[in-house]
Amino acid sequence: MTYSVKEIYYTLQGEGAQTGRPAVFLRFAGCNLWSGREQHRSEAICRFCDTEFVGTDGPGGGKFETAEELAKAVASKWPITESGQCPYVVCTGGEPLLQLDEDAVAALHEIGFEVGIESNGTIPAPSGIDWLCVSPKGSAEVVQRTGHELKLVYPQVEKEAQPEYFETLRFEQFFLQPLYNDDVEENTQLAIDYCLRHPRWKLSLQTHKIIGID
Repeated sequence: MTYSVKEIYYTLQGEGAQTGRPAVFLRFAGCNLWSGREQHRSEAICRFCDTEFVGTDGPGGGKFETAEELAKAVASKWPITESGQCPYVVCTGGEPLLQLDEDAVAALHEIGFEVGIESNGTIPAPSGIDWLCVSPKGSAEVVQRTGHELKLVYPQVEKEAQPEYFETLRFEQFFLQPLYNDDVEENTQLAIDYCLRHPRWKLSLQTHKIIGID
């Protein structure tokens, strides 16, 4: 399988339960809920994405012919050589599960990486994932109904992707993340108010945007 990757880079995880953890971000190209092109946004299932995932021209991006080549590219971005460190890779997109398969997960494990993913939940995850975060989008059906973390952008379109729809799913932690747009301050307050009324949910902020890192 050829893996199409937008970018690979080293940073801090900015969202959810793993916030602040050093990680290599492996951003796959492509998504099944939006083409990534502005002319298609208004008719997409997910209309609020703020990530560039089209093409393979980002830092470290490209096409990788084998899982081993992909894993080697990820390993080259991890700068820590001291012993006792646990390398961590976040497989994201777009939608990583359009491409991430058991071979890639195994290759990343083989070189010592813990493997996390951030998925919209519309595609079942392969076995072997160490940290599974699902972020439901719009009216898309969630078929990956178990995992470590459910992170919901809030608020979304009325009657789509409401928090109460997901509380029966088998996730260890539930997060609300304010929708990042021109109304982010209002959206943050709405998320705070919801978490205070429903303590099962925790607030997730996009700390990478707050502190100005990728």
